[in-house]
Amino acid sequence: MISPSGSSSPDTAVALEAGVWHTVDHPSAVGAVRRAATTAALSLGLGESRAAEAGLVVSELASNQTRHAGSGAVSLRVRRWDDHAALEVLAVDSGPGMRDLAAAMRDGVSSRGTLGIGLGTLPRLTSSWDAWSAPGQGTVVAATFASPGARPDPAPGAGLTRPMTGQVVCGDAFALRTDDGMTSVLVADGLGHGPLAAVASQSAVRAFLEAQPAGPAVLLDRVHGALGGTRGAAVSVSRAEHGTLRHAGLGNIGGTVQGSGRSRSLVSQPGIAGTHARAVREVVVPVSPGDLLVLHSDGLTDRASLAAYPGLRERAPLVVAGLLMRDFAVRRDDACVVVVPLGGTP
Repeated sequence: MISPSGSSSPDTAVALEAGVWHTVDHPSAVGAVRRAATTAALSLGLGESRAAEAGLVVSELASNQTRHAGSGAVSLRVRRWDDHAALEVLAVDSGPGMRDLAAAMRDGVSSRGTLGIGLGTLPRLTSSWDAWSAPGQGTVVAATFASPGARPDPAPGAGLTRPMTGQVVCGDAFALRTDDGMTSVLVADGLGHGPLAAVASQSAVRAFLEAQPAGPAVLLDRVHGALGGTRGAAVSVSRAEHGTLRHAGLGNIGGTVQGSGRSRSLVSQPGIAGTHARAVREVVVPVSPGDLLVLHSDGLTDRASLAAYPGLRERAPLVVAGLLMRDFAVRRDDACVVVVPLGGTP
């Protein structure tokens, strides 16, 4: 995580460590991802008992993927806020899905001769969790394991990154900050791939978090100035205010406000932050309770939409981001997607 410094620090700042994606395509992969989860939890100081609980839940999620979906993926990532830390787990598959998720949550529910542990471990052992599933549309499960007594994570939304196949480092990045109750979101796509692209996108994150509170155009201008000497990046910044969303972007970052039955696009200008940029202009769109802001790099297609997934818009932002990454990050490219609820409760 990149932490802001100095007197300009926002009230809340989120720039997560890059997650590690584990492919689960064979029963032997279950043990590997379980051990990775246990090791990560121990490294955070969560203790042996908590680490064992994390390993148990991850093992069950991965086992479900091989038994019922044939394959899937599990992301393990560290979240840090204040003096707290947590292990974040995201399990995604494209299997047959479940018609009754609530029934699957009951301990003892079993199919295909499984152990019957089921998804009931989630409410009992995790600090927080959420899930979405539908027949024929697979399953997405998010879970967090924090130390006992840790206060809830104040992050106003959630995002994911995934490096291009064959790369270890992702050239895309995102960050969120909250100032006086208003959330600003940045997505940066460093030109090209690999470490040099990551330098550009992480420089954008750092400049965004260290800047004084301001609107999107001003924050984007600060990022543009900070990226000189790097490859440059496509960058967008959005700020949720009272009943509106302000947006400014340079380059090919996709953005939509998605609500019930409708989706409104956020337009960015041509250019590259750090190398070539016109005078930045903001667009302002009204938002309603229950709307979601979705920002993504061009590693996701512009067709990214929630319309075909009943009930998904009401799920946790990380679950939404996980499904969008699963179904729309189809290009041979780094990928990043961020989801932020807007406008309060519908």
